[in-house]
Amino acid sequence: MASISDSETTNHGSMWELDQDLDEPMDEEASRLKNMYREKKFSSVLLLRLAFQSLGVVFGDLGTSPLYVFFNIFPHGVDNDEDVIGALSLIIYTLTLIPLMKYVFVVLRANDNGQGGTFALYSLLCRHAKVSTIPNQHKTDEELTTYSRQTYEENSLAAKVKGWLERHAYTKNCLLILVLIGTCTAIGDGILTPAISVLSATGGIRVQNPKMSTDVVVVVAVIILIGLFSMQHYGTDKVGWLFAPLVLLWFILIGSVGAFNIHKYNSSVLKAYNPVYIYRFLQRGKSISTSLGGVMLSITGTEALFADLCHFPVLAIQIAFTVVVFPCLLLAYTGQAAYIIANKDHVADAFYRSIPDAIYWPAFIIATLAAIVASQATISATYSIIKQALALGCFPRVNVVHTSKKFLGQIYIPDINWVLMILCIAVTTGFKNQSQIGNAYGTAVVIVMLVTTFLMVPIMLLVWKSHWIIVVTFLVLSLMVEFPYFTACINKQGLHGLDSRTRAEPWPC
Repeated sequence: MASISDSETTNHGSMWELDQDLDEPMDEEASRLKNMYREKKFSSVLLLRLAFQSLGVVFGDLGTSPLYVFFNIFPHGVDNDEDVIGALSLIIYTLTLIPLMKYVFVVLRANDNGQGGTFALYSLLCRHAKVSTIPNQHKTDEELTTYSRQTYEENSLAAKVKGWLERHAYTKNCLLILVLIGTCTAIGDGILTPAISVLSATGGIRVQNPKMSTDVVVVVAVIILIGLFSMQHYGTDKVGWLFAPLVLLWFILIGSVGAFNIHKYNSSVLKAYNPVYIYRFLQRGKSISTSLGGVMLSITGTEALFADLCHFPVLAIQIAFTVVVFPCLLLAYTGQAAYIIANKDHVADAFYRSIPDAIYWPAFIIATLAAIVASQATISATYSIIKQALALGCFPRVNVVHTSKKFLGQIYIPDINWVLMILCIAVTTGFKNQSQIGNAYGTAVVIVMLVTTFLMVPIMLLVWKSHWIIVVTFLVLSLMVEFPYFTACINKQGLHGLDSRTRAEPWPC
């Protein structure tokens, strides 16, 4: 009996130990899951490789803006040198404040386990406050370790904001509507970006052949668009390797041509780096809505930079932007401004006119290829946004194809791809003019940026627990730049609609 008792005791002890192992909450494993994205390390070689690939996927749109920015700032010509200097100064500090400081160093950190875009911000916020109105989560989800519920000091600003968001149904509904507006306009960018980029590039044909019909340019643009969307099924990895060398060559080209033009035409244009010229430019107030709407186009593609985050790690995008993209863009815009000051009659096609004759046609080919690549940023971003909307139950079910075994975020959605292609062709053939498309494009871009700014405020308070002074500083600096651009784009739309009824607008090139 004693032996049986001992055996039972022993067996009971073994089973008890096994049960204890099975019933453990696995906090350590859950913690690893929660921090999976942050803890994942990349070797230096892999990080540089991803930074190189990101050029072909993320930065094409932002990089090809020099094709059409100055024409949209001065659609009716340039009056004096001071206007060009002021516009350049606006471009320089807009690039510095929005893409560099706001997105690359702040907003990219607000990713949802590697996912970017407005829906990712909403998803992140929903895990730190009960603000979700989408019935796609089970109640037991809140018991998971990865479903974070932080506590805040009772009288802190974060606690008050959290309570205000959770207490009222209308705040939750307004938050969701805000997210949906940002998402819809971001998808709209995926339609407008290929149209304006490819039209701007193919318009260079008419610089050397002024008698060529606009219809020929449109047909060439449509053929390029069909080819672009037909390549998407190869996936981000292969497309990135194919496009990255072209975009790198493009940035080297525009940076080199910009430096050449600064040296050749007017090095005094460098005084635009003094922000006082922004004040002088705005003080004159001539066609300010048109000018600001044009400057806004210099940062198109920035919203895609955040939405494309799932394809690459944050550090890879930061390296590519600060080392290659930002300095080359500054050189490109500064060089164009120097050329325009010396050749005020060429503002409509300043980019192509400023290229030395010896390399014109090679530069035209590179520009056309870069414009094709520019569309890739918003196309990839559209896939990512729709996947997030699908996960939250805000989009009809579609087939999502994962194109990489190493990176979960690299996807392709066939149905969306062909719908985008049809809509892009419709916009290209319908408008036939980059200025008209640019009006709608700039408006869509600034709306996405404003939505991101407003969503970042509760995230900085509730998720990052930032001090209210930092949050207010971020909000004020962002709105100080974005709200004037928003009003300018809206006014420009109205002015353009009135103007188009009284005169026919010619092709810019």
